[in-house]
Amino acid sequence: MGNTFAKIYEVVRKIPAGRVATYGQVAFLAGNPRWARVVGYALHVNPDPGSIPCHRVVNREGKICPGYVFGGAGRQRALLEAEGVVFSDDEAIDLKTYLWRP
Repeated sequence: MGNTFAKIYEVVRKIPAGRVATYGQVAFLAGNPRWARVVGYALHVNPDPGSIPCHRVVNREGKICPGYVFGGAGRQRALLEAEGVVFSDDEAIDLKTYLWRP
């Protein structure tokens, strides 16, 4: 898993502030579109959240993870909002506006 996680972290490091990527998008860019769950596992054990911005990864509906390991969903939301990301009334991020398009 080490090489796989390294590929995932490399992609996540590239997501700019104020943008988000989906688990599936990160998986695809890391080399395997079937790795969406693996992306979740990798981010859960993120060794350096200061430089690997896992808070910028959301699900395919633009929703954040309720079990965000580095402080819970409230922390993930606060980090995204500090970068200018706006949440809708249904707690989702508009992917048409905020999705990272490398």
